[in-house]
Amino acid sequence: MKMKKTILCIAICLIATVTGFGQNDLLNASAKSYPVNGFFNDTLFLIYNKLGSFTAHDRSLAISERINTLKNDYSFTNKSLMVVESETTFDIVNGETVILSVSENDAIWNNTTKKDLAKQYQKTITAAVIKYNQETSLVTLLREIGLALLVLIILIVLLYLVSRLFNWTQQKIIQLEGEKLNGLKIKNYTLLDASRQVGFITSLNTIAKWVVILLLIYITLPIIFGFFPWTQTFAQTLFGYIFNPLKNIGSGLWHYLPNLFTIAVIFFVFRYAIKGIHFFKNEIEQGKLQIAGFFPDWANPTFQILKVILYAFMFVLIFPYLPGSDSPIFQGVSVFLGFLFTFGSAGSLSNIVAGIVLTYMRLFKIGDRVKIGDVVGDVIEKSLLVTRVRTIKNEIISIPNSTVMSSHTTNFSNEAEMGKGLILHTTITIGYDVPWKDMQQALLNAADRTDLLLKDPKPFVLQTSLDDFYVSYQINAYTKDANKQATIYSMLHQNIQDCCNEVGIEILSPHYRAARDGNRSTLPTDYLDKDYKAPSFNVKIQKEEN
Repeated sequence: MKMKKTILCIAICLIATVTGFGQNDLLNASAKSYPVNGFFNDTLFLIYNKLGSFTAHDRSLAISERINTLKNDYSFTNKSLMVVESETTFDIVNGETVILSVSENDAIWNNTTKKDLAKQYQKTITAAVIKYNQETSLVTLLREIGLALLVLIILIVLLYLVSRLFNWTQQKIIQLEGEKLNGLKIKNYTLLDASRQVGFITSLNTIAKWVVILLLIYITLPIIFGFFPWTQTFAQTLFGYIFNPLKNIGSGLWHYLPNLFTIAVIFFVFRYAIKGIHFFKNEIEQGKLQIAGFFPDWANPTFQILKVILYAFMFVLIFPYLPGSDSPIFQGVSVFLGFLFTFGSAGSLSNIVAGIVLTYMRLFKIGDRVKIGDVVGDVIEKSLLVTRVRTIKNEIISIPNSTVMSSHTTNFSNEAEMGKGLILHTTITIGYDVPWKDMQQALLNAADRTDLLLKDPKPFVLQTSLDDFYVSYQINAYTKDANKQATIYSMLHQNIQDCCNEVGIEILSPHYRAARDGNRSTLPTDYLDKDYKAPSFNVKIQKEEN
């Protein structure tokens, strides 16, 4: 096995010589090393190969143990270690004790000779022992203890001053209640009153106080640990908890700057593009810019749609430049969220599409009196998802836009505002005994008395059917107040009753022939003649002859 390792090393050296690479680079790249530790757990040098029956790991442990015994040699000087040549190795000895042996393989792994490597190790170990003796001397320890006590005193003073400072700021905050701290309001909504605002600020003050205290303690401990050689590793570890993340963040930000600049350019390009579209939207709404076939009320919904599309496209362009966008986890989460959004919003998407279509169909607008299915009322809200209608009974009914699209929609206000007016109509059935001219005139008089019905165009009457026992008369009249249909119909019906009663027309729809003998007229008393008398009974008696 040893022969194979030697042959491998020689082969690597030859390859390195031919190809122009250093032996040390190739060997270090292909070998596993074990550190030889000093007195403060610091690494003095590395061991790459075994020696005899000792593995590389065993050698590193044994050498570290032998070096550690040198700290108890109070007579140790820079000349205590000697390099002695043996049959196959160069040994570093302290008196009669061999600290370590340097073989030919060690020299090959370190790209030097046995003798030079041994001298290098000799200098390293000697320097480590002398440094240990200096740092652990009584004078040094007393100086380090004094410095540590000084730092502790400074820390206590700083903690006292910090506590006094934050206590003073807390008192000032309490004194400002009702003067400068009057609460936090957003328009007419009081987010925080004065007492809650003071409590919130004092809580922040307390949190800041403890953050500063803990930060001072955290900074002080590594400084104190750094005075003593045995705890210097603790100091490095504590400082590393702060500086390593900051270093990583700084390095990450520095390498991310090109992507960040690209994202900023994409963002500002799309932002100003949206501002340009918003300008044209305002111009179209105000009538300053007219486009054939494009109505002003389309401007805002079109702008909202374009804005969503542009923002979505901007995100697609920015996505590859986001930190971690190429990681499998980030991509998996993105796909999962997209899957949930697609299936969770299937019904909503249909309503959104229907809402967009309704916008451009211009079926109705806010304030119009409409009939959607069986619902009649005024439109109070149009959104991408639902249309809200307030009925004449003040009921708010939300209708999904997909339902609106699949239902018949009647707009009562469109013709009332833009055309001659909305035609209101009601039908009355009267018997054939009443002259049709009298009935028509009575209906026209009733329409003329109704305030919210237009005089021009004139109302008109239609005879819609001639049934077995009665005639159907339909009064039609124009109005501009489509939202007041219930009131108009009520007044019209009242006026119809009055006008018919005034001319002696009974509003009856007889289905059979009845005897009137002895029965009083159904007309109200105020409309009857003063000398009116109910008809008498007509009784016919037939006598039988005996």
